[in-house]
Amino acid sequence: MADNLVIVESPTKAKTISKMLGSRYKVVATVGHLRDLPKSKIGVDIENNFEPQYINVRGRAPKINELKKQAKAAKKVYLATDPDREGEAISWHLAYLLGLDIEEANRVEFKEITKDFVKHSIKNPRKIDMQLVNAQQARRVLDRIVGYKLSPILWKKIKNGLSAGRVQSVALKLICDREEEIRNFVPEEYWSIEALFNKSNIDFKSAYYGELVDGKEKRTNRITDSKSAEAIIKGLDANKFEIFDIEKKSRRKNPFMPFTTSTLQQEANKRLNFSTSKTMSVAQQLYEGVDIGKEGTVGLISYMRTDSTRLSSAIVGEAKNYIVSNYGEKYSNGGRTFEKKKAGSQDAHEAVRPSSIYRDPKSLKKYLSKDQIALYEMIWNRTVASQMKQAIYEVTTVKFNSNDRLFRTSGNIMKFDGFMKIWTTAEKQSELPEFKIGEVLKPKKIEKNQHFTKSKARYTEASLVKALEEDGIGRPSTYSSIIKNLLSRAYVELENKQFVPTQIGENVNSLLAKHFSEIVNEEFTAKMERGLDDIVDEKTDWKKLISDFYSGFEVLLDKAIKDSGDYKIEDVVLDEKCPECGKNLVEKTGRNGKFIGCSGFPECKYTKSIIIGTGVECPKCGHEIVEKISKRGKLFYGCSNYPSCDYASWNKPTGERCPKCNDLLTRKKNRYGDFIVCNNENCDFEKPNK
Repeated sequence: MADNLVIVESPTKAKTISKMLGSRYKVVATVGHLRDLPKSKIGVDIENNFEPQYINVRGRAPKINELKKQAKAAKKVYLATDPDREGEAISWHLAYLLGLDIEEANRVEFKEITKDFVKHSIKNPRKIDMQLVNAQQARRVLDRIVGYKLSPILWKKIKNGLSAGRVQSVALKLICDREEEIRNFVPEEYWSIEALFNKSNIDFKSAYYGELVDGKEKRTNRITDSKSAEAIIKGLDANKFEIFDIEKKSRRKNPFMPFTTSTLQQEANKRLNFSTSKTMSVAQQLYEGVDIGKEGTVGLISYMRTDSTRLSSAIVGEAKNYIVSNYGEKYSNGGRTFEKKKAGSQDAHEAVRPSSIYRDPKSLKKYLSKDQIALYEMIWNRTVASQMKQAIYEVTTVKFNSNDRLFRTSGNIMKFDGFMKIWTTAEKQSELPEFKIGEVLKPKKIEKNQHFTKSKARYTEASLVKALEEDGIGRPSTYSSIIKNLLSRAYVELENKQFVPTQIGENVNSLLAKHFSEIVNEEFTAKMERGLDDIVDEKTDWKKLISDFYSGFEVLLDKAIKDSGDYKIEDVVLDEKCPECGKNLVEKTGRNGKFIGCSGFPECKYTKSIIIGTGVECPKCGHEIVEKISKRGKLFYGCSNYPSCDYASWNKPTGERCPKCNDLLTRKKNRYGDFIVCNNENCDFEKPNK
């Protein structure tokens, strides 16, 4: 038997760490929670100062007994659960189950899983931080009270099986509020006027922006109709656009800071099309360890649940050496560690960064999966780029005068790429020809264009995560579960990667907004989050925080129960009988969208899919391609002849064939535009979707 027992949460992490510590240490995994609030009841003694009523998780007795036996035989037990509030609470529960003294220094944190860091952490254990534990207990109890008290109201007034969450309900409110804004938005007409030129074989446009009045520039108000635009054009001298001002400025673009959990989720959604849950899953794999050949299994990134942009001096030093060696001294900014930006336990961590800069993506590509290398490369690039110099642009602004009507054009040329050597952005360069003051140009064409103001866009996963963080709602580590819950409970749907509230979601939001607006709002939720931070900083007692919340919440509950408003959602009854029991079939909404089920549920569990065709023939067998939902709830397009035919595509087929390889063409939309691309991954055909 080994002298020391190290307890972690994940079997993968246990395997990785075991190889690093050697035979004197036995590393085991809890494989999930062992002690928690019961599922069958609220599990909080409200009358007894909100005391949590923890129980051993059902079915985990064998694991608990195994750990007790191993702990009793070991000389020293190390609690090495995740280095965050939840991990601290799990270690506290483990100490209770195993009879360990919480005053003993037996808690270790692996903020990265590399041999040096793991050994350093084992040599420097600390006591369990009860302030972190209490902050997590407060969050758990608050969420349990809200969920268990609100959900029955939703069942009674809207539909059975619904649930409410303290932070989830605020996220739903953001989505519903945005949808209401879009519905109520009234577009306003406006017009632009542009002169099109060509000089030195360079095409460029110049936009009308104002007039010269008494020798001074005066910006014109928005042009609201075609008649006004035409009047301005008629007042121009179409043969004489005289240059009266040329301004050249140097513009510097700063490198982006290293990733926090939130910015990692946002960027992975935008660049890699990863959902927040997928980002966290792949990041967990990189953190826990991957076999990279001669080095063995090693954690490739630091812990991925963090609010900090801070980097260690060691990583900054590695980055500087790498930059100087590979790109030259002129690219290094000399090193910047980024001091922690705010108080809070998770800010004690570093940013999400590689465990070693010297493990560049190219050297790891053959060891990692497609998703792993994509996310790792993004993290590595962002970290290294943060240690590089600014990009420098020369911005040229040229102004034209035609009968005292003023036009302006600008060009943007990169003079030094700096950090953009490895961190590319969507920013475009635009070259202008050389000009002289007093030079006269004749436009090829002068045109007016009609426009309409647009409403705010619906939230995407990236923009919702950004809004939640900016408003101080929840923790970045919880965002993926919040979004997953909203989708699985059919409160929202994803259309073109944007969140659209369902009728169920809108009814839930309406009821909560009417009766719990004091609690289910951004300001209150952010205030509660600050309260949880205050527990960590020993500024408030955790049970007092809950008591203060509940005194107001209880009053609102009583009012909501008495509400006689109509929020009911009824299943749509179809003129079709169930083939198994003869009752009417109904249209239902589940975690993967709409489906048809028996009205006799739960006695009869008959279901069938709602098939939406595309009208496009499968290139393999000729059957129709239809919309389908993956096990993870994502929309894709597959052959209706499955499983006999396995043709599938994430993008919607157009019905056209690729001119290069004859596979089907599909429509692909991303933040760079709307494109027609070939479904064959080995074919590079692409064109804009006009």
